[in-house]
Amino acid sequence: QVQLVESGRGLVQAGGSLRLSCAASGSIFSINTMGWYRQAPGKQREWVAHITSGGSTNYADSVKGRFTLSRDNAKNTVYLQMNSLKPEDTAVYYCNIKVGDYDVDYWGQGTQVTVSS
Repeated sequence: QVQLVESGRGLVQAGGSLRLSCAASGSIFSINTMGWYRQAPGKQREWVAHITSGGSTNYADSVKGRFTLSRDNAKNTVYLQMNSLKPEDTAVYYCNIKVGDYDVDYWGQGTQVTVSS
């Protein structure tokens, strides 16, 4: 059983910063990518960013230059540093990992990020 525990939810003003973290535990033999998705009210879940086991990162255009992803492989933990937050960043953020030869998806429970204008 794989568990993802997220932390760092919060309410911040526009222009502020917040850091999310996600720790994976359980029967994990090989985590390929770790990343984040988000879902705003009334919208579909969208990909935000991911980081590979080798440390390569990719970001959605909407967050590029403002969000930074890092990963601690020893702790199976991924961090999302969010700077220059905008009201449109308001969403529930979901941690995602892809595991094994078939990139099996696991999801966190979601953590609320609210950015006020």
